[in-house]
Amino acid sequence: MQENLIIEARKVRKIYRSGQLRVEALRSIDMTITRGEMVAIMGPSGCGKTTLLNCLAGLDTIDEGDIFIQGGNLRDLTESERTAYRAQHMGFIFQDFNLLPMLTAVENVELSLLISKASGRKARKRALELLERVGLADRAHHRPAELSGGQRQRVTIARALTNDPAIIWADEPTGNLDSEAAADVMDLLCQFNREHRQTLVVVTHALEVGQRANYIIRMRDGAIV
Repeated sequence: MQENLIIEARKVRKIYRSGQLRVEALRSIDMTITRGEMVAIMGPSGCGKTTLLNCLAGLDTIDEGDIFIQGGNLRDLTESERTAYRAQHMGFIFQDFNLLPMLTAVENVELSLLISKASGRKARKRALELLERVGLADRAHHRPAELSGGQRQRVTIARALTNDPAIIWADEPTGNLDSEAAADVMDLLCQFNREHRQTLVVVTHALEVGQRANYIIRMRDGAIV
């Protein structure tokens, strides 16, 4: 694997089985992503975009092939090792936010730090700093129901940045937002990508999101086209 590559997939296949039904979700995927790039994965619904992201991130296993992240083969890691690796080196942003409704914005952001055994004082300080960076310092003690969709997504971005990840995975990050909020969220993601060289991989249906990436990976029927 070349030194500047951060993600590489070689002949990756993913097959879902249910009784006699067999669906090949990923068909011999070959791809590389260079450190610091912003890459969009696009294609019609059901083409395998989210499956590819989940496999690349180690959230799902593959049936054939190899996936290398920062030079290491995910196949060589146990499930617990993959979980620990994600916690240390990856951040995740989802369409439906995945915020805990009973916690405030700052508590949602600091939770992953507390799980990683950071002290309460250190976790709170880091969470408040990140909320300030995403423009939500004045909403730190609001719960998700008290925030707009765009603000909730900003909280998830702050949460994704807690461990200063090498890779940020974003699955339809603007899917539940209006056009103005979507543009604001993408401005923020592009800013972090540009200023901190964090590799950003975005699954999206939105052409205006894809056009902001360094390049687009287009998929159809489980294959890169």
